[in-house]
Amino acid sequence: MTREADVVQSLVDLADTLVADYDVVDVLTALTDRCVQLLGAAAAGVMLVSSSGELRLVASSSEAMRVLELFELQAMEGPCLDAFRTGERVDTENLYAGTGRWPRFSTVAIDAGFRWALALPLRLRETVIGALNLVGADETPMDNADVLVARAFADLATISVLQQRATAETQRVNEQLSNALTSRIIIEQAKGVIYERAGIDMSQAFARLRNYARNNSLRLTDVAQAAIDGSLDPQVWTATSP
Repeated sequence: MTREADVVQSLVDLADTLVADYDVVDVLTALTDRCVQLLGAAAAGVMLVSSSGELRLVASSSEAMRVLELFELQAMEGPCLDAFRTGERVDTENLYAGTGRWPRFSTVAIDAGFRWALALPLRLRETVIGALNLVGADETPMDNADVLVARAFADLATISVLQQRATAETQRVNEQLSNALTSRIIIEQAKGVIYERAGIDMSQAFARLRNYARNNSLRLTDVAQAAIDGSLDPQVWTATSP
């Protein structure tokens, strides 16, 4: 199989993963491995922005890369951070200990055996959610064809993260809707119980349930369930609703 065929197959494999249930960390780790296998990089890593707005390491192709990425976050300098902050590609840059754009990062990277670094933002339109970092073990920069493939990998990483977040949000909304519907059924049943026991109309029954819940700092659904179970204070039936 030619290199071009390998690249296409890798893109297809990663895209196929997104049509089924998947673990985003597993997908991103596989993506960093493909970067090493196909693009001539010595290592790769992916950082994502947290809900607090800070970058966090989520995947790396090696332990050496994991340590380097964690140092980058600690030192607050490096290609991943620049790509995330600007939303633009950080072109291949040779590293020299103690000098250049990232003097501390460069020193640690060289100690780990890396000689150049490149980073790509994970971006959808104007929203940047992280960055893909690639490092090399020699001073031969990544060629333009490989950079294009890396861009495709970065886009796939972005899609995988956003799709999982959208799925999780949809599930959360569905759960909230289901809980709301269940709560409504319980409340209606409780209104019927109070209607029978207190001889009042349904609107008054609901008002008494609601007032009792508010006055005692309880959830309305919990009070309604207690009414159904028979464990609610009988005073609720006879209390005058304001």
